[in-house]
Amino acid sequence: MEVFDLIIIGGGQSALSCGYFLRRTNLKYIILDDQHQGGGAWQHGWDSLTLFSPAEQSSLPGWMMPKSGSGFPSKQHVLDYLNAYQGRYQIQIQHDTKVISVKKLGDIFTVESDQGNYQSRAIISATGTFRNPFVPDIPGKNLFTGQQLHSSQYKNPLPFKDKSVLIVGGGNSGAQILAEVSKLATTVWTTAKEPQFLPDDVDGRVLFDVASAKYHAMKEGREFNAAQYNIGNIVMVPPVKQARDRGVLQARGTFKQFYEDGVIWHDGRSQAFDVVIWCTGFGFATRHLKGLGILNQDGKVDCEGTKALKFSGLWLVGYGSFTGFASATLIGVGRSARQTVNEIIEYLNND
Repeated sequence: MEVFDLIIIGGGQSALSCGYFLRRTNLKYIILDDQHQGGGAWQHGWDSLTLFSPAEQSSLPGWMMPKSGSGFPSKQHVLDYLNAYQGRYQIQIQHDTKVISVKKLGDIFTVESDQGNYQSRAIISATGTFRNPFVPDIPGKNLFTGQQLHSSQYKNPLPFKDKSVLIVGGGNSGAQILAEVSKLATTVWTTAKEPQFLPDDVDGRVLFDVASAKYHAMKEGREFNAAQYNIGNIVMVPPVKQARDRGVLQARGTFKQFYEDGVIWHDGRSQAFDVVIWCTGFGFATRHLKGLGILNQDGKVDCEGTKALKFSGLWLVGYGSFTGFASATLIGVGRSARQTVNEIIEYLNND
């Protein structure tokens, strides 16, 4: 069996960033992706999904995203850019290949997939979160006879016209989906805590600048306070501003349990719903690493930067804070990718 220097698992923005820096090396590598075509998780976002930042602040390394016709690039604009980026730098991705598990014997990894096994001396896991949607386990959830879907399955509000819809979750996806579903349906927004909104003039560009400033402050041992720019707060993109103006951007607390027709609130009142949309985020899509025995309970891997601490030859790129500041963003992943490729070169040279 051919032994690669490196296998990258996942073919989205993180893999493309790594591929950009791998062009300058002589490493023999392969990218395995379970999608039918390029674009990673961006293929599956809802129809009206946009970035939080202008195009020039949403670019992968080496090539700036072309400007879009609106302030915030659409999902299709991002997909066009990612596919053009792949072609521009001739980054080869083997699609329709689902990785099942990763094992290591001696110095060689074996990657088991539905298309056969592959071997390499190093691994980058770049599978993100989309494949692991999170839905909380609330009593009676399976008793509810209406429709339930996660935000990862949501496309547009048309199927919910004139229905009663409960939207669960206080993040950006909850606010944005509420904003458009509320135009066609009767909606209730339930959140675990009072939603926090960023100032109207703060977008993803500012958040990334804050994340960068925090990164440099921590490296220099300085304190950093950016409470007003909490990256978890809701970005006031135009649809969310419009929802605020319509008076629908109001959340109530959590409910106690489900019953057949809806939910029971903590004050004992019941309320019927036709649909529940779970905007409750994602876990880390790292199940393929389970066989290595290094996954924490939350699916994370203990890392120094992007390098796995308890397992030599393994790196994780693009999973968010535990793999680097802003590493789950288009503009932020480049720093992680560059660092990772440099470390892999050093690792393989010393192997």
